[in-house]
Amino acid sequence: MNSDPSLATPHPAQAGGTAVRVSAPARLHLGFLDLNGSLGRNFGSLGLAIDQPATELTLERSKSDLVEGAEQARAQRALESFKALLKLDSCYRLRITQSIPAHAGLGSGTQLAMAVGGALAALEGLETELRALAEMQNRGARSAIGMAAFEGGGFVVDGGRGESDNAPPVVARAVFPSAWRILLVLDPRNMGVHGRREVEAFENLAPMTDAVSAELCRVTLMQMLPALAEGNIDAFGAAVSEVQRINGQYFASEQGGGIWSSDDVAELVQRMAAVGAVGIGQSSWGPTGFAFVPSNKMALKIVNELRADSMAMGLSLIVARGRNHGANIYYPNG
Repeated sequence: MNSDPSLATPHPAQAGGTAVRVSAPARLHLGFLDLNGSLGRNFGSLGLAIDQPATELTLERSKSDLVEGAEQARAQRALESFKALLKLDSCYRLRITQSIPAHAGLGSGTQLAMAVGGALAALEGLETELRALAEMQNRGARSAIGMAAFEGGGFVVDGGRGESDNAPPVVARAVFPSAWRILLVLDPRNMGVHGRREVEAFENLAPMTDAVSAELCRVTLMQMLPALAEGNIDAFGAAVSEVQRINGQYFASEQGGGIWSSDDVAELVQRMAAVGAVGIGQSSWGPTGFAFVPSNKMALKIVNELRADSMAMGLSLIVARGRNHGANIYYPNG
């Protein structure tokens, strides 16, 4: 399912320039497949790269290290860590001109880390695989869809963690239909579970039953992926909603007793479904919610209808596209 050339990873800039720019896509985490682990693998994730929001940065050589713009603290840590890991003695100016909202369920940490690492590798001409850069920063502990979004985009299924310390392998990658749109509902007042609290949440969860894991895998293989291949948004949406329902019930005890981390986001996404959107859900721990529609025209119609209410609720609406290619790494003047 990865024969489309649009899914190929863009070639990074060649060494020798004075600056490198990176644009990295956000991703939706649509759910886990197996939190039972009896077959020797755990987690297994479904994800989709989207064109916005995105993390964008510029890295250039400098007399001393300087980090500017959004996400300064996390970017500084990533820069210092990569310099040590890659044994780089040079100094750099790192400017974050745009960032994915942190702890919103959109993969901001992985995209920022990989963007910094990718920029350093490109600027210095290092033959380092993008996935290796992410693993250096301990990304992919449970899911590889953030890595896969950065590497090649598209709709991605990873095979879960096995016995090795490597991040999960990507077992399927599909082209997301170009006409479809994703409606995002962001709640800037709230943050999803993250950090130590996330580790504790997974420790507190009871093992998923074989039957539940089997149903998630069946819906993915026999409904979701075929629907994507055929461009059937209704079948795709039904599959996403079912995966979300099962995952939401499983994680409810660790996010306030419900399947949504933001009641306002839940209300607005459910209203989207009432006027024709499909596949509603919450990305990762939220609070970002999503829904799918077959066209840009329908997306704009729904957003226009809900804009005033969303603003009154303190929420933000975004119309995104699926992104069938990975991060862009290039010279500004190349």
